[in-house]
Amino acid sequence: MSTETAVRHTGGTEPLVAGVDIATAEVRVEVRDAGGELAATAATALPRPVHGADGSSEQDARSWWPAVRDALARCTAELGDRSRAITALAVCATSGTVTAVNSAAEPVAPAIMYDDRRGAEHAALARRAGAGRWDDIGITPSATSGLAHLALLAERTEAPGARLLHTPDLMAERLVGHPVPTDSSHALKSGYDPLRRQWVHEALDSVGVDAARLPEVVAPARPLGTISREAASETGLPVGCEVRSGMTDGCAGQLAAGAVDTGRVVTVIGTTLVLKAVSAELVHDPTGVVYSHRHPEGGWLPGGASNTGGEALADVTDELAELDRAAAARGPAGVLCYPLRRQGERFPFSDERARGFLSGEPADRVELHRARLEGVAFCEKLALRRLGSLGAPVTGPVRTAGGGARSLTWCRIRASVLGEPVLRVPRAGTPLGAALLAACGTVHPDLGTAAAAMTPEAESVEPVPGEVARLAESYEAFHAELLGRGWLS
Repeated sequence: MSTETAVRHTGGTEPLVAGVDIATAEVRVEVRDAGGELAATAATALPRPVHGADGSSEQDARSWWPAVRDALARCTAELGDRSRAITALAVCATSGTVTAVNSAAEPVAPAIMYDDRRGAEHAALARRAGAGRWDDIGITPSATSGLAHLALLAERTEAPGARLLHTPDLMAERLVGHPVPTDSSHALKSGYDPLRRQWVHEALDSVGVDAARLPEVVAPARPLGTISREAASETGLPVGCEVRSGMTDGCAGQLAAGAVDTGRVVTVIGTTLVLKAVSAELVHDPTGVVYSHRHPEGGWLPGGASNTGGEALADVTDELAELDRAAAARGPAGVLCYPLRRQGERFPFSDERARGFLSGEPADRVELHRARLEGVAFCEKLALRRLGSLGAPVTGPVRTAGGGARSLTWCRIRASVLGEPVLRVPRAGTPLGAALLAACGTVHPDLGTAAAAMTPEAESVEPVPGEVARLAESYEAFHAELLGRGWLS
């Protein structure tokens, strides 16, 4: 649908789009205009996932729709008559979270969350059964993959007609009133082959997942249907508003930071460090550390997610501003820190033996804080070098978003470690990325046009000249430490 058509659809009013982000702890909705200006926003809490000693992580999937419904209703109430201008929406969520539903789209089992680790045996079976395919597409099924989680669900829900869905699939079905395809981004780690555009049947069969229980797959930003009368009455959305396919939260965050063109790179620092790039060709990593989502309009989004990031600072969240100021004044740390809070790393290298370390004794808590900030920056530099070694094009400065990007001190440290400016993109989150996908083909002709119009202007953060050389030496020492521990080859 062209922009002109969308304007006619809303009665001449400037069209709006909505982005829905179903995170772990809450649902967030943002309604934006064609220029990216925020028109309304709302958030609704979700119940905390229940974690077990066996590695389980589950959430009541029945809580998703009421939270999405209420957040949308609050936005439309805030907009009043202007809500009739909402032309399209898209839903994004965490990768690997799945549930089972009956024919009425009611969950019949708790959702298995993205961090559930019970599927190690299923993942091993799937790796062997689909070995040739995984090598081609650069994906390695793991215990926390959607494929392993689908296998767990299949064992628990053998009732006839029980379908296996990702979070956005279920929410889109509730919005349009009929089953919808899933998007290739959420399907990627659930056993989907983006090269051949089909489910990896041999792997699914090996773990007891009947592909007939799974939805069809379409590219992101594709029309799935329009808001039903029932959903319109519950949410305040206009009947006929388009629902478009989304992407995983990490991919949506990448789009929101403006990394949509070949060569662009974005680092999102939330709980973890996520680094993603844009490539015209599939970037193949034989180790599976770097994997690639399909770009909504062709091409690929190579990258990965570390197990370290903002979580490194979890014990000082109430003191961050104070510690940042002191760390900036202190200058480069005299100790090395790999601030991993759990065992095992997945990016920029993969080793289940990896553990956080501190090389040397920090003089005080300020130096420890500074060393942690530097450690995450060293991981970012290592990740960029890995992408480059695999042939991923990297042009221009790294864009950055997420909670970690709010720290000017951290951005300056990262710029100094990289030896070039970092572009800080404010307010670039998953809801904005979802709104971009909704706008693509509705209020804007394509994703590039939507991103150019709707993403926030980036702020350039320069390296600290007097720290670049010292941090380069510290990075080489950090790299040597990883080599010495056998985690890098």
